[in-house]
Amino acid sequence: MIDPASVKNNRRKFLQYLAASPVLAMSAREALANTAFELQTRPDDPYIWKPYDPNYIVEKPQDALDIFELEAVAHKNIPGAHWGYMSTGADGEVSYRANRQDQNKFVIRSRRLIDVRAADSSREMFGHKYDMPFFLCPVGRLTTYHAEAETGASRAAGRHNIAQGLATNTTIPTEQANKLRDKAGPVMFQLYQQANWEITKLIVQRAERSGCRAMLVTVDGTGNRKLSSLERQRRDDTRLCVTCHAVSKTNPKQTLRNPGGMAMFSEVPAALWEDNGARDAVTAEVSRDTLTWEFIKRLRDITKMEIFIKGIMDVEDALLCVKYGYGIHISNHGGRNEDTGGSTIASLADIAPAVKGRVPIFVDGGFYRGFDIVKALAMGATMVGFGRPYLWGLGAFGEAGVDRVIQIVKAEFNAALRQVGATSLKDLNPRMIHKAL
Repeated sequence: MIDPASVKNNRRKFLQYLAASPVLAMSAREALANTAFELQTRPDDPYIWKPYDPNYIVEKPQDALDIFELEAVAHKNIPGAHWGYMSTGADGEVSYRANRQDQNKFVIRSRRLIDVRAADSSREMFGHKYDMPFFLCPVGRLTTYHAEAETGASRAAGRHNIAQGLATNTTIPTEQANKLRDKAGPVMFQLYQQANWEITKLIVQRAERSGCRAMLVTVDGTGNRKLSSLERQRRDDTRLCVTCHAVSKTNPKQTLRNPGGMAMFSEVPAALWEDNGARDAVTAEVSRDTLTWEFIKRLRDITKMEIFIKGIMDVEDALLCVKYGYGIHISNHGGRNEDTGGSTIASLADIAPAVKGRVPIFVDGGFYRGFDIVKALAMGATMVGFGRPYLWGLGAFGEAGVDRVIQIVKAEFNAALRQVGATSLKDLNPRMIHKAL
């Protein structure tokens, strides 16, 4: 009989012999890497007895151990093209992946022997005290992922008293979202400017009139983006768009890519759409190539809402926000609008020391776990946003799924806060962070 252990040992020695060859070094090393799990190349390597299985589908929201198990359910439920629109990045998707991968480049120094039983995770912003220092990022047309859409997301966020952004292309207006949030404070309104200034002015003033106290002005997305991964997934989705998408009013043969997204435009007079160059709000956005600081100044003149510039990735732009008195929102749109290769946590590491706390800093992009959020806060962020995770919850189980995502992230964050020895958010500081080797 052949001893299996001897076979593995001999195979390992053979691969190590090949690795020493200058001709076969690369291929042999790759082979070693690919068989490292099976061969246990170092006796002290931890063995993964039950790795994450994307094919395992939880049946109820409470069964999800982490947000990634909800991602698997959402992937099963959401149609291919819709899933592709949410889950992919621009061009080679380097920035999209860097947002997650670069989390491992920053390590937290843990502290011990501190009484953290009464650790306080609350954050006060815009005259409201939130239970947590994270928020749901604005995402448009949530009916793409579940019928409960923004209604379910607003209810869940309100129930947990966390902040929430509401997109310009949303399926419910800010008035309704704020009512659904009950006593959890109003949403932050996210702005995409329109070709007609009067339309932009109307929706901004409507958001403020409904009670919103902050506005996130999206300024990224200059130039044309290429979403190759999305287009490949569309090839596999053979459904007719007209079965669930609205038909364009100006071109009956054209269907709008995503359903909904018109709620904030319901009070815009029809005559203004003529001047906007289109009758459909979805096709009326002016290119962000034309945005300048002068446009932000025009916004400042028509609203008392706090303004955050969403899409900042560079220190120079961050310092201009400080100079002009605007909040900073570090974001690369989840890697969906550009593929510069930079991650948001790396930008935060550069920007926060330069800003020195003079204006609040929001950040999103790749912050999925409790320790991710603690890192960002320790590095100098004021609030941390996440988008895709709550879309996974929504696509999986509707409002109940969003609620479960918030539950999971809250529990992870509270544990992480205690594990670093912080009794409140004020205890988090840059000295807790160092670059991984």
